[in-house]
Amino acid sequence: MYLNCHSYHSLRYGTIPLTELVKDAVLHGVKAMALTDINTVTGIYDFIRECYKVEIKPLVGMEFRCNHQFRYIGLAKNAEGLGEMNRFLTDHNFSGEALPLIAPQFESVFVIYTLENAPKTLRENEFIGIRTDEVSKLFTSEHKNQISKMVVLQPVTFRNKKEFNLHKILRAIDTNIILSKLTEADYCRTSEKMLPLESLLPFYEKYPEIIANTQKIIDSCYFQFDFSIKRNKKFFTGSRESDLEKLTELAEKGFEWRYGKENKIARKRVEKELKVIDELQFSGYFLITWDIVRYSNSQGFMHIGRGSGANSIIAYCLGITDICPIELDLYFERFLNLNRKSPPDFDIDWSWKERNTILEYIFETYGREHVAFCGTNVEFKYRSIFREVGKVFGLPKEELDMLAKNPMELHQTNSIVKLVQEYGMMMGKYPNQRSMHACGIIISEDPITNYTPLEMPPKGFPIVLFDMHIAEEIGFDKFDILSQRGIGHIDDSVKLIEKNRGIKVDIRNTSISKDEAVCNVHLAQGKTIGCFYIESPAMRGLLRRLNCDNYKVLVAASSIIRPGVAQSGMMKEYIFRHNYPDQFEYFHEVFKEHLGETYGIMVYQEDVIKIAQHYGGVPAADGDILRRAMSGKGRSLEALQKVKDNFFASCARKGHPEALSQEIYRQIESFAGFSFCKAHSASYAVESYQSLYLKINYPVEFMVAVINNQGGFYRTEVYVHEARMSGGIILNPCVNKSEYQTTVYGNDIYLGFMHLQGLESKTANLIESDREKNGDFLSLEDFINRIPIGIESIKILIFIDAFRFTGKTKNQLLVIASLLLNNFKPENRSLMLLQEPVKEYKLPTLERSLFEDAFDEIELLSFPVSCTVFDLLQTKFRGTIMAKDLVIHHKKQVRMLAYLISRKQVPTKKGNMYFGTWIDHEGTYFDTAHFPDCLAQYPFQGGGCYLLLGNVEVDYHFPTITIIKMAKMPFIPDPRYMDAKDQFKTQRQIKEDVSSTHREPYPQGHEINLPRHRMKFQK
Repeated sequence: MYLNCHSYHSLRYGTIPLTELVKDAVLHGVKAMALTDINTVTGIYDFIRECYKVEIKPLVGMEFRCNHQFRYIGLAKNAEGLGEMNRFLTDHNFSGEALPLIAPQFESVFVIYTLENAPKTLRENEFIGIRTDEVSKLFTSEHKNQISKMVVLQPVTFRNKKEFNLHKILRAIDTNIILSKLTEADYCRTSEKMLPLESLLPFYEKYPEIIANTQKIIDSCYFQFDFSIKRNKKFFTGSRESDLEKLTELAEKGFEWRYGKENKIARKRVEKELKVIDELQFSGYFLITWDIVRYSNSQGFMHIGRGSGANSIIAYCLGITDICPIELDLYFERFLNLNRKSPPDFDIDWSWKERNTILEYIFETYGREHVAFCGTNVEFKYRSIFREVGKVFGLPKEELDMLAKNPMELHQTNSIVKLVQEYGMMMGKYPNQRSMHACGIIISEDPITNYTPLEMPPKGFPIVLFDMHIAEEIGFDKFDILSQRGIGHIDDSVKLIEKNRGIKVDIRNTSISKDEAVCNVHLAQGKTIGCFYIESPAMRGLLRRLNCDNYKVLVAASSIIRPGVAQSGMMKEYIFRHNYPDQFEYFHEVFKEHLGETYGIMVYQEDVIKIAQHYGGVPAADGDILRRAMSGKGRSLEALQKVKDNFFASCARKGHPEALSQEIYRQIESFAGFSFCKAHSASYAVESYQSLYLKINYPVEFMVAVINNQGGFYRTEVYVHEARMSGGIILNPCVNKSEYQTTVYGNDIYLGFMHLQGLESKTANLIESDREKNGDFLSLEDFINRIPIGIESIKILIFIDAFRFTGKTKNQLLVIASLLLNNFKPENRSLMLLQEPVKEYKLPTLERSLFEDAFDEIELLSFPVSCTVFDLLQTKFRGTIMAKDLVIHHKKQVRMLAYLISRKQVPTKKGNMYFGTWIDHEGTYFDTAHFPDCLAQYPFQGGGCYLLLGNVEVDYHFPTITIIKMAKMPFIPDPRYMDAKDQFKTQRQIKEDVSSTHREPYPQGHEINLPRHRMKFQK
């Protein structure tokens, strides 16, 4: 009898989680029910699963609403009916047109109106829903003659009074008004909850036809869903057989390209993988991925295939990845195996500039009816909860900020705040809005609207209304089409090198991406600013601690920096064993044989498979089940217990001591869910090494590419500094040399107009295009005549010295600009200045301080160019030692003057501490540690230069200063201002990079408890 149930997927309306909705139905003896969330089918597949478990007949549909107004309910008779509704809603989502008051002519959908909005004439499949409180009014209703077209309408939106109040709060959030402004039309009726059938049906006993009609609809709806069927595009060529033939042909060509003809080990691996791929019917998936990569190569784009897909030699032979799985001993079972129930996917990266071109190709090639992005449910988060709920209760902005930024124990304790907390906590994990998955695309055999409506977000690619997890459950294997700025760095560098030096660098040649002597030296020294994945302070510190001087150690470093490995203490142990390889024992021969490369420590996800297989004696595929059970993917206590029992039983059969097996399982458990697979680390390492190769051999072009891609761990100023340290001559924007992006001529680097605060991009692009068309600007007057620009934008360009080619001072240029523009009429732009000779004005000589330019630059760029920040300090002290000498001052106290680059907050058991990154007067980087007790007395005070006092600690080649005291140093007064209160405000515009992490504190050495020696019972 329940044909209109809402879950919390009726966004900011329903209050009941799906599983709870079905449980409630069981408690009330319901045998059939419909899920009709508002304008979505997000929850229907989970709903069907839950109903199957408890033998409830699931009906699926939607409640159609437009601008918060109810239109009608649609119930699918079958799969065709769901597709009809999906396509109907999709058309309106795409066109933006309002949903019609009358439903369209559906073939396989029952439509239910309310008594208030039912049309006078009903089609055969249309009915009027009658609520319990409406039954007594039927004899006076204008629809009294349509009893034969009426059904029971008992909507379900909440479960109890508290959830009804929550529903009203959600409605207030959705309509952006305070709670007291809600009207009855804005929220549901107080009766919209589930009742036992024996309480519901008596309301309709005078009209048995209504009950019979309701039952007829329930009996006529037969929507079954087979979760075991694959729904991806099945074949690339047209059939399974021809797909395998095509894949085999491509693999053979790629095999000769990668290995020649005689490599027996590779040949055996290719044959094995082809067999598994065919058995799992994945040939089409591989071929579609190959096709996308083939198109990318034809456009000259650079891509990087990473993730577990790089475990496949077929992917390597097809050019999808550039990682040889044999060289790195990568397990194919980590990517694909006969026991794996959830589908794998390829992660493929492109430059952020080229990704849309790839997406357009996919949508056009495979059909827009068959391709869409996965959706994602954005949940209410802590801050948004307190802001939104607090706003509903009418709290002022200051109080909302306090609630959002502080933990609950620091909130005020008045009655309103308690209500905000009470209802806010109920909303935790509630979906708030639908969004687009960052990279996951599905390509369907049948039209995607068979399964879901589509929405069209601003980015212009349609999205399905369910997330990647549901996509997997209902048979879609997604393609991850990613973008990152690291590839942009590499790609743009190669183009700049050819343009600036006439040298073509084949960066795809992996022989220069793995082992180059000079690169190895810089790698070991952590000189990697700007390089993908290895530029953060933590990563540079790790490289130095490991003295990382080769590709394979870099692969390991890429994984051990991950939270799981570090959190388990295995990162610290790895660093120790790498530096002291003679001070530990492999406590079992399996670890020496199969984890010798990483000193017996499990560093990669594949290591779980290796140990499970070679120590525990379970098949590699079962080892992957163990790994997945411990990861965040599909974790369940039952599944974990099953594989755990199987592991110990197998170990016992092999005669291993139980205590040893327990210790090994503890190590697996401690990190398996949060480490990289080795193929992923290797892919990252290749890209990192490619970046490093370009940085070392072509540093100026590389740093310009990093600046232009606006991406990396640090702000632009740091990369500008690195470019200067690499030999580049940094120059302010110039209207005759600069472009929107930063440009390089030889070693001269002209900063781009994009970095100027306050200058519109439209103006910046116009300067570049006009110069290309009409040649260089001859004077300020010529510039004003050619470029439509206001006085404020002209001032920005003058203050940054963009007209220095004129030979006039900034003050003189400001006078000229004022004289020209104060009475300037835009319509006379071409006539006035071209037809009249330029007037020469007698300009006064105005004295200008040497440092005024630097303060102008800070104001417009946020950092100085014409001098360094150290030149602007009042003090002449530059520190007792420089950063390059720290390594020889272990356990000594030093005083240093340094410029703050970044600081990162991390938790410790005694409170939050910071790690700082600085540069000294010579431009060299160094790092500091600031513990809670020190920070209480000597906190950070924003960007700028500080005097530091601290003790040097050298940890495995890497020096860190533990700070005792620090003080921020003042700049000289800004000479552009006469008023003393303004003379130091520009200094406050100096920036810093601030980040934080919310992980648990890392364990101390004594807490790691990772044995370094054989356990006593072993021989």
